Amino acid sequence: MSHTMSRLSLVCLPNKRQTSYWLLPVFTVYYFLLVLCCIINNFLYICIHKFRLLMEAATYMSIRHVKHALSVLTLVGCVFIIIAFSAGGAIHSNVTFTEAHGYQVTFLLYFLQFSVVVQLPFFILNFLGLVLLNVFTEQPKLQRSPLLGPFLCFRVVTRGMYPDLVKKNVQHNLEVCKNVGLHNFIIEVVTDVSVNIQNNKLCREIVVPEDYRTGSGSLFKARALQYALEPEISILEPGDWIVHLDEETLLTEGAVIGIINFTGTTEHAFGQGVITYGNGEIVNWVTTLADSIRVGIDYGCLRFCLGVLHKPLFSWKGSFIVAKAEAEMTVSFDHGPEASIAEDCFFACVAFSKGFSFGFVDGTMFEQSTFTIKDFVRQRRRWMQGILLTALSKKIPLRYKFGPVLMSLSSCILPLNLLLFLVSRVWSLPSSVFITVTYSIILGTIIYLFILGTLQTFGVHQHGVWKCFLLVCATLLCGMVACCLENLVAVLVFWMPKTTINNFYIVNKEIVSKDYVKIV
Repeated sequence: MSHTMSRLSLVCLPNKRQTSYWLLPVFTVYYFLLVLCCIINNFLYICIHKFRLLMEAATYMSIRHVKHALSVLTLVGCVFIIIAFSAGGAIHSNVTFTEAHGYQVTFLLYFLQFSVVVQLPFFILNFLGLVLLNVFTEQPKLQRSPLLGPFLCFRVVTRGMYPDLVKKNVQHNLEVCKNVGLHNFIIEVVTDVSVNIQNNKLCREIVVPEDYRTGSGSLFKARALQYALEPEISILEPGDWIVHLDEETLLTEGAVIGIINFTGTTEHAFGQGVITYGNGEIVNWVTTLADSIRVGIDYGCLRFCLGVLHKPLFSWKGSFIVAKAEAEMTVSFDHGPEASIAEDCFFACVAFSKGFSFGFVDGTMFEQSTFTIKDFVRQRRRWMQGILLTALSKKIPLRYKFGPVLMSLSSCILPLNLLLFLVSRVWSLPSSVFITVTYSIILGTIIYLFILGTLQTFGVHQHGVWKCFLLVCATLLCGMVACCLENLVAVLVFWMPKTTINNFYIVNKEIVSKDYVKIV
């Protein structure tokens, strides 16, 4: 009996050594099954999560494509509506008109009508940009770590007239850069008068001496920009990048991410992105909505020229310029007084002539429109004068300033086109299918650029459908006001004698009181 029990104990109740060997395969299988279940569970979770992301991305992409299709249809619709309204006079016998008014008047009116063709290339590029490129862009995402990017210098140029505005915006831009995770950067304030920016590793104030003169006698902003490039002043090295900002320009995280992505490649030496003008506190709704066309042009002509053609055919803006430091030093801002009124336009043409490539930068920056109608007129007058001086300059070959030449010709005949439009409301003028289609493309594109600029500035998801609809209607009215003001500026620049380049008017962009709103 005892012998039997001992045999049973050996089988059923093993000793310590036997127990360890007995449990080893059991626990091995158990842990294997547990790990297998975890792997299957994680795999299923990842698959489901990825599927959701793919579905969301597909849905978002489809929404973007639907929006783009509606955008193109609206643009084409604007053109065809204009054609429909003017179809009655598009194919019209001019025998009666010639007999009634003579060949000289008929020839003059035909000449004025055909002069609108000068504006056609600019609006064709806008049309192509709006049709071929989806204006409903995605929020930029980092393609590389900000720690691995080149050194960025955000350069603000100011006269020092509004120190509080400059310091407030510098602080805002610092916070945006830090939120993105950018560390390898500095914000430089180049000023004629000190604004008391505290110098540290992230901020630097450069005061331009009163007695500083460039080799070619550059003035105003071009003089300050050239001073910052002087070897004894600049701290930049080859491989660094410069981001030019105006004193009221506000960075966004999307713009900083777009700049990091753009500067991460060496494909282009210069780039620029979109600027909107109604995202902060709005002082003057008329000028803000009138500036909607500038936003539309950024999405149309600017994006197509820089992003597809990689050439600044019709110039660019003076802010949100991303430039490789050594390329900017090669081009320089020292081109004399004629290049000092619209230094951005002249710089772009010179860089174009030197063979540098341009690109489009994703993201959006914020600025403010002029606070008064008077400032609006003065601002446009300076732009028009500067572009004219660029077009007339002998320092740039014609093929590299073809855009500014066309822009100046268009501005010159702008009052004549308005006069012709008013006359056509009274007389049934001789016309042709070509003229009708040309006018319709130009006018339809202008209308849609205003609409698009407003919708891109005041998003439907932020302000609602009805508010955006009212803003679009108001924009079209403000667009007519802007058209009259542009004609006034054209008369002052091209048809009034003694136009000088001895003044560079600085518009006020500093809000003193939240309750005080200027209109005129």
